[in-house]
Amino acid sequence: MLAQSKFIGLVATLILAFPIHSHVLSQSPQSNAAQTAQDQDDVLRINTDLVVLNVTVLDANGKFVPGLSRNDFKVLEDRAEQTISAFSAEETPFAAAILLDTSGSMESRMTLARSAAIRFLDGLREADVAAVYSFDAKVERWNDFSPGRDLPARVYGLHSKTLTALNDAILRASDDLAKRDEKRRAIVVLSDGGENYSHASADKALDHASAAGATIYGANMSPVGPSRDIAGAAILKNLASKSGGRYIDQPGGQDLRDAFGEIVEELGHQYTITYRPTNRAKDGKWRAIDVKLSRSNLTVRTRKGYRAPKA
Repeated sequence: MLAQSKFIGLVATLILAFPIHSHVLSQSPQSNAAQTAQDQDDVLRINTDLVVLNVTVLDANGKFVPGLSRNDFKVLEDRAEQTISAFSAEETPFAAAILLDTSGSMESRMTLARSAAIRFLDGLREADVAAVYSFDAKVERWNDFSPGRDLPARVYGLHSKTLTALNDAILRASDDLAKRDEKRRAIVVLSDGGENYSHASADKALDHASAAGATIYGANMSPVGPSRDIAGAAILKNLASKSGGRYIDQPGGQDLRDAFGEIVEELGHQYTITYRPTNRAKDGKWRAIDVKLSRSNLTVRTRKGYRAPKA
């Protein structure tokens, strides 16, 4: 078991997180065809033979399921079963980036979003660390990753401003998380989901999140009801789904508090699975990943796949 734990620690630093396809459209100041092609080519690929998955398993009530073993999991890549080379279910600290939307559409929701950030910080365990960012037309990081549980004082003075660079915020937080030693990493987005100013495409933002091994959790801060921005909700759902994370529909109240508690629980206790793909071709093609369980009454969340390196 000790050797296996050391092995997990080693491969966790090589987390393989390849580009993920996204079909959410966003407006960008650099939206011409040449820039789009450049964004598609400007992807992160790690040339390694190991694929590492952080896996969340939930019961019928949406609660994290502990106590599973290697034999409970089956990993398929493009429908071909893979051999699990390493497995870990150890409790471990995580690093979280909290992204606070300060764009114009959040003008009436800023206080609620700050309160949500405080609630998430309050629920972190002693060894977990977090950093707080804001984003509108630009992205700002307000503190280093730390075990502190208070919002930086300057965050209370922020006011909403014009446009929304959500993709750029995901990319910036992902790159910062990639430098962390923690092998489990999260991005918590507190936003109404709008996007209209990023230089990065949604695909490129997800590429960076995947390369950092970061799971995205999107909490929709807009009011529930017919006035809610459907496109904004779809953006948050897409980010969460593609990265193996979770979309939170409620902007406040007990439902939000419960959701944050469950996120902290699952991040600290995720299952880490490593395998060496049987398909060794360096063809740059998309490889779909499907993790199955021996118990059919459970639900699995992990990233949907990766793009193979290209020779």
